[in-house]
Amino acid sequence: MKLNLNDFEAIIFDLGGVILNLDYNLTINAFKELGGNRFDELYTQAYQTEIIDQFEIGKATSDEFVHFMMSFLPDISDPERIVKAWNVMLLDLPDYRIDFLRRIGKHKRIFLFSNTNAIHFKEVHKILGSIGCNNFFEEVFEKAYFSHLVGKRKPNANAFQLVINENNIDPSRTLFIDDSIQHIEGAQKVGLQTYHLTKEDVVDLFTFD
Repeated sequence: MKLNLNDFEAIIFDLGGVILNLDYNLTINAFKELGGNRFDELYTQAYQTEIIDQFEIGKATSDEFVHFMMSFLPDISDPERIVKAWNVMLLDLPDYRIDFLRRIGKHKRIFLFSNTNAIHFKEVHKILGSIGCNNFFEEVFEKAYFSHLVGKRKPNANAFQLVINENNIDPSRTLFIDDSIQHIEGAQKVGLQTYHLTKEDVVDLFTFD
C-alpha cells in the first residue's frame, strides 16, 4: 500500500527494523552459543524482562545490564563477550535509506523515536561513523528521541505525548512508522496515524504526488 506524503504534516520514524537493519535472532543465537539457552525467554521483540525495560529508560546502567546477563551465563567471565553478543543484532544503515530520509525531510517535518540503550546507542554511532555519518541524527531529523536518554519508552502513551507536546505537532496529521505492533497500538491510543512496517522497505511506502 502506497501512502501519499501530502496526507501528513510530520512523520515519526522508528530506528531499528525501519531505518537501521537488524536481526534479533542473531543476538538470541549468540547468547545461546555462550550457554544462555533461556535467552529467547528473556528478550524478544515483543517481550522484555524488567532489567531490559529499565535499561531502555536509563534506570539501569550498562554494567548492571551486563552483570544481569552474566548471571544466566555461569561460564562467561568476560563482560565484552556479553556486549558483543548484545550488539550483533545491529547490522547496517543503507545509503539509499539515508537519501530517502533527506528527501522526505525537504517536504515534511521528520522525527526519530527509538527504544534503545546505552550499549546499542554507542554501537549505532560506530556504524554511522563507519559510513561517514557521524552527525546523522542531528542532520537528518528535526529532533531524535532515544528512550534511555528521555526516560520514556514506547509503547507508553507518555512517550508519544512527549514528542507531540515538545514539537507542537497534530497527531491526526502525523504518521508514526514502526515494525513492532505493540508500539503501533500505543501510538494509536494518543491519536497518531500509524503504519506497521513488516516485510516491505520504508523507502517504498510513499508517493510524492
